[in-house]
Amino acid sequence: MRYGKSTLYGTIMKHGVLALGAVFVLAPFVQMVSTSLKSSQDIAQGGLRIIPREWAAWENYTEAFTATPLLLYMLNGVIVTVCIFALQVLIALPCAYALAKLRWRGRDTVFALVLLCLLIPPHAVAIPVYILLFKMGILDTYASLILPFIISVFGIFLMRQFFMTVPDDLIDAARMDGMSEFAIVWRVMAPTAVPALVAFGIFSVIAHWNDYFWPLIVLSSEELYTPPLGIATFRTAEVGYVFGPLMAAATIVIAPLVIAFLFAQRRFIEGITLTGMK
Repeated sequence: MRYGKSTLYGTIMKHGVLALGAVFVLAPFVQMVSTSLKSSQDIAQGGLRIIPREWAAWENYTEAFTATPLLLYMLNGVIVTVCIFALQVLIALPCAYALAKLRWRGRDTVFALVLLCLLIPPHAVAIPVYILLFKMGILDTYASLILPFIISVFGIFLMRQFFMTVPDDLIDAARMDGMSEFAIVWRVMAPTAVPALVAFGIFSVIAHWNDYFWPLIVLSSEELYTPPLGIATFRTAEVGYVFGPLMAAATIVIAPLVIAFLFAQRRFIEGITLTGMK
C-alpha cells in the first residue's frame, strides 16, 4: 500500500512538473494570440490580461494581410522549405544507407566525420558560403536560400540510425530479387523510413521556415522575403511597430507549422523513438 501511495505521489509530481513546463512554454504563444485580438488602446494599457477588453481581431488580421504582402512571403517560405527538404531527402537517404548497410573501408571514419559536422554551427561557415554564392552570381535568388542547406548532416545521422533498425534479411531478399543498391534505397528502405522522414521533415521545415539570419544577409529584393523577414518589415513610418497587426501576422505565420505538427505528431514520435533503438 505504501508502494502504491509513493507511486501515486510520484506520478502527480511528474505531471505537475510537466504542466508547469507547458505553461512556461505556451505562455508567449498565448500572449501573442491575445495581443493579436486587442485594440491599440487595450495593448497600451499593458498587463497580462488574456481576454481583450476591446476586440480588434478583424482590423488586426485584415491589416496583417494588406499592410505587407504576407501571402507572398509565406509562398516564398513554402517554396524554400519544400525545395530544401526534397533535396535533403534526395541526398540523405543514399548516404544514410551507405553508412548503415554497406560495408566499405573507412565507413566508421566517415560516420565519425558526420558526427563531427553536427558540432559545427551554420553561422561559423556563413561568410565563406556567402563569398562562394557571390562569386557564383546567385545572391538574392531562391538558389541562394536553398543550395547551402541541401546537405543535412542531421538528416544523414537520423536516417542512418533508423536504417540500423531495418533487418538485413529484408535487404538480402531484395538483392536476391535482382534489385540494385539504388533501387533498394528508394523501393525498400524509403517506404519503411516514413516515420523517420516525417520526424526529419518537421525539424527541417521548422528550422528553415523560421530562419531569419541567412535570408537577411543574402536577400535584398523584398519580393523574395521569407516569413521572418516579412514580419521584421511590418512597421509604419509614423508609429513604428503596430503590435496588434504585428502579432496577427506572427500568428498567421506560425499557424501552418502548428497545424502540420498536430497532424504529424504520431509519426513524429514514432520516428524519433525508432531512431533510438540502435
